[in-house]
Amino acid sequence: MLKRTKIVATLGPASDDTETLRGMINAGMDVARLNFSHGTAEDHQRRAEALRTAAELCGRAIGIMGDLQGPKIRIRRFANHSIALSDGDKFFLDSALGLMDGNQEGVGVALDTIHEDVSSGDVLLLNDGLITLKVDSVDGTRIHTTVVNGGILSDHKGINLKGGGLSAAALTDIDKENIKLAAKMDLDFLAVSFVRNGEDVEAARRLLTEAGGHALIVAKVERAEAVENINSIIAAADVVMVARGDLGVEMGYAELTGIQKKLIRKTRKAHKIVITATQMMESMIQNPIPTRAEVSDVSNAVMDGTDALMLSGETAVGAYPVGAVREMSEIVIGAEKYPLPISRHRMDDHFALVDEAIAMATMYTANHMSVKAIIALTESGSTTRWMSRIRSDIPIYAFTPHVETSRRVAMYRGVYPVSFSSDIDNPRALYQDIFDTLLANKLVKVGDLAILTKGEVDRISGSTNSMTVLQIEPSS
Repeated sequence: MLKRTKIVATLGPASDDTETLRGMINAGMDVARLNFSHGTAEDHQRRAEALRTAAELCGRAIGIMGDLQGPKIRIRRFANHSIALSDGDKFFLDSALGLMDGNQEGVGVALDTIHEDVSSGDVLLLNDGLITLKVDSVDGTRIHTTVVNGGILSDHKGINLKGGGLSAAALTDIDKENIKLAAKMDLDFLAVSFVRNGEDVEAARRLLTEAGGHALIVAKVERAEAVENINSIIAAADVVMVARGDLGVEMGYAELTGIQKKLIRKTRKAHKIVITATQMMESMIQNPIPTRAEVSDVSNAVMDGTDALMLSGETAVGAYPVGAVREMSEIVIGAEKYPLPISRHRMDDHFALVDEAIAMATMYTANHMSVKAIIALTESGSTTRWMSRIRSDIPIYAFTPHVETSRRVAMYRGVYPVSFSSDIDNPRALYQDIFDTLLANKLVKVGDLAILTKGEVDRISGSTNSMTVLQIEPSS
């Protein structure tokens, strides 16, 4: 059984060898993530080359996503590397403090303007919210606080302002260099961390284009400001990632599930792709099976309609990288067995583009007939993206001669890339060529109904203008 929801898996030391990569691909990985927060340019290039080799050996088109580090705001270092804070302690944060001068009284911060962003009564959250500080006063660059929830605080832990508002720009100098690296590596997706609005997304796209890159832009929603500006972010991005780590810290964990569902719904309604990420199967970094809560979390995201689910440490540094992908695949397939109502998405809309109208007509027809497959002859994959916005359990096969398109559609829910090139002008012969490809891959049976979409003018992106209902015939 094909799973419709896709899996993005992060590469790292645990998944560096070819056999492990092949195991992850065969277990259900659709897109590989390179985390630019860790490792060198050489590390990322080596992993991308290894992944593409493994994908070729498996006969699969696997996309690669580079994930920019972004302005993760962190404390500096302690003389003894860590301290223990107790409730009620006084503690200061100061961007002017030296790199290694942190002590029991205070620590430096790697954001020169942080004192301009906070005031008395604000709440600062450190180490993913495990430590809470309430701001008492601000004196120059020094922020005086009282510890509300204490604990062990070590070097380089992150800082969030509850409710958002820290003014760090979305793209750092390191990010700008990594955008050039992403273009050089010809990555399929580029994730931009800590975006605040649509302008941040467009800035990343401009830099990528200037560097000669063609990746789809993924906007990571992990700031409170991003939720407030979500419409402009969705409009500017190709893909939206619900990055639940920092987002949960800034917005509060009680709000997180509702925000996740809202973001998935809004992104799909805008015909864009959405990824759900962070701690989906965190326990599998150390354990061979997920917890019941993690199973429920993954299943609910699938039922909400997310296009893809992301594994982070589970496959980058975990003990069971192949097992994590396999377990997630099984949970996805289990969740997808529960029927969803046929979508009425855009039933009353008017369409500005012919290929978009054909895509919608195709899905309506497929959902009201006993169709076993949808075949789209596509250059860019845009027709299959529109099709994938309609809830359906009918597989959509993107027949394309372009490896770049195959890697992109690997992220789309319910869409499966098929390498296909044909110069046949005769429609009957073309249909038979398509049938033979489907039958050879055991994707359909003789006698099944299928819908074919294509353009009358070949090799032009956006030219899809016809839909045909066909019955699969045996090879002649």
